[in-house]
Amino acid sequence: MELALLIDIGSTYTKVTAIDLETVELKGTAQAATTVAEDVNIGINKAIEELRAMGVEPTEAKHKLACSSAAGGLKMIAVGLVPELTSEAAKRAALGAGAKVGHVFCYELTDDELDQVTKYSPDIILLAGGTDGGNKDVIIHNAKKLAELKVDAPIIVAGNKTAASAVEKVLRAASKEVYVAENVMPKLECLNIEPAKKIIREVFLNRIIYAKGLAKVSEYVDSPIIPTPSAVMKAAELLAKGSNNEAGLGDVMVVDIGGATTDVDSAATGEPTKQGVTLRGLEEPFIKRTVEGDLGMRYSALALVEEVGIKNILKNYLPPNIEEKMLVEYVEKISKNTDYVPCDDIEKEIDAGIAKAATDLAVKRHVGRIETVYSPFGAAYVQHGKDLTQLNYLIGTGGILIYGENPKEILKHGLYDSSQPDILAPENPKILLDEKYLLSSIGLLSEIVPDKALRLAKQYLKEI
Repeated sequence: MELALLIDIGSTYTKVTAIDLETVELKGTAQAATTVAEDVNIGINKAIEELRAMGVEPTEAKHKLACSSAAGGLKMIAVGLVPELTSEAAKRAALGAGAKVGHVFCYELTDDELDQVTKYSPDIILLAGGTDGGNKDVIIHNAKKLAELKVDAPIIVAGNKTAASAVEKVLRAASKEVYVAENVMPKLECLNIEPAKKIIREVFLNRIIYAKGLAKVSEYVDSPIIPTPSAVMKAAELLAKGSNNEAGLGDVMVVDIGGATTDVDSAATGEPTKQGVTLRGLEEPFIKRTVEGDLGMRYSALALVEEVGIKNILKNYLPPNIEEKMLVEYVEKISKNTDYVPCDDIEKEIDAGIAKAATDLAVKRHVGRIETVYSPFGAAYVQHGKDLTQLNYLIGTGGILIYGENPKEILKHGLYDSSQPDILAPENPKILLDEKYLLSSIGLLSEIVPDKALRLAKQYLKEI
């Protein structure tokens, strides 16, 4: 047996999965509470002992790989110039590297915004702004402001190349740890986020992992630990594109409903599928990730209800027997007790309703839209973002889907709605469930045995 041991150190639970790569078979999976406050290895060892009880011997593993989102994952701040352009490009670079982006700032940083940065205490700050040869003043102003910060976070500079040396000089004079990458937007509406993503990952590996006490894990595994969202994105890309010897599934979207956020990943070009539609705005990457920090099942349940509205949740996502008082009391309960598990049918219905609302809004924010523009020559149709109406597969993961009673009904709220034809959500995809929590493991394995990783995904992602 050629055993692979895959470790996912989550913010709440640590999951350890054993795969037989000879037969491409799941041998066992176990989990334990993540022990960030003490030593993450305590939680890992507890999960490993569970595997041993199943008859799996982890010491025999030929491959040992790990990803982590412990201690809040990789926390970042993105700073740019124009909200829809360089600020958005900086945000996409951070999200594409597997980070959790706490704030995105544009134009000149204010003292209030600097206070927000200090309170958030990011692991990394990404400073962008200006196309190459464009505005230099704002990024230099923001560098001076960041130089005043008492936050000990590396700063990655990825803005106007003509200002890069001046920005670096300002930050180094303040004894900041500085890295310079190519501009995330060298030309108007032209993305160049890969160089910044590469440096973000390097900083994560060289600095953040050790700061969060994962050094022992790093020594135990064969390859560098990566952020868990990066592993999931790698899985989505593999599923869509396929490998050298294994065909992919075509365009895919992953909806991950968590306690704090709802993450959506799409692996698709998103080109217009309707005739007469023109693509406009910031170009979309093939692998796109969005993170909705106000759409979680527990930590951000109050924010979700506030965003969607109690009346809308009752009308669109819950059965008639659920009253407003029931919803309010339940949301208050789970917000105070984030480990709470619903214990009766009413609570399960409310939990599912919250998940439906999270899915609906998260997908709507992720996909593109069509806008009707009027000119002297008549109406024209303009697409902003990705057209995912013809998506092949929608994949669901997260506790509410895996352990809930009707995951398909939840995920259906991420589909195209004919009453909102401008929102380019999937129309008729096959719906798959990651019922064994394997997506991060598939992403990890894609780096060493992509053919087998893809076969594993095809075998264990269950159509519902």
